[in-house]
Amino acid sequence: MDIKIRLETEKDFRETEILTREAFWDIYKPGCDEHLVLHKLRKAPAFVNELDFVAVHEDRIIGNIIYSKAKIVNGDNQEHEVLCMGPLSVWPSYQGKGIGSQLMKHSIIAAEKMGFRAVIIFGDPDYYKRFGFVNAEKYRITTSDGANFDAFMALELTENGLKGVEGKFYFDQSFEVEKSELTEFEKEFPFKEIHRTQNKFSE
Repeated sequence: MDIKIRLETEKDFRETEILTREAFWDIYKPGCDEHLVLHKLRKAPAFVNELDFVAVHEDRIIGNIIYSKAKIVNGDNQEHEVLCMGPLSVWPSYQGKGIGSQLMKHSIIAAEKMGFRAVIIFGDPDYYKRFGFVNAEKYRITTSDGANFDAFMALELTENGLKGVEGKFYFDQSFEVEKSELTEFEKEFPFKEIHRTQNKFSE
């Protein structure tokens, strides 16, 4: 399959929001909110335009990956800038064909060239470990509330990129979604039926 990876442009925004909605619908929770997170992040100062890539097949966008700036704060209240990756979306009928992997590898190289020290994610360990991600606990990094779990992972972009960096991880507030704003945003999209009844991680 011939896939072209390029930077996203403003005219692609709605198409990638639809893509993200389709990719995440009923996967981790009833419906999804990742398309709204994507919409909000693009307007946030933390958004990294140079790391907003789309995968295109026959003039159709079938994948999207974005990054935003985040921080790790240590016990002395010192801040260290890192990247937060996501959402990473691939159109359902194209999943399992290596498109997400191409977007990951392409963007990791780009992020390294830009001088970022590390990437932090919340995702499937079995998938992301193939790119070098490991449990963030290895670097003594926790979530903002001091937790750690398998899906909370880190990747050094440079040798010893996280050396001396430990503490709590904070992502951009765009990831926080209110039910009312999601309900309003959903009015802009065609109706989709919800089948999942609870959050996957609470089952």
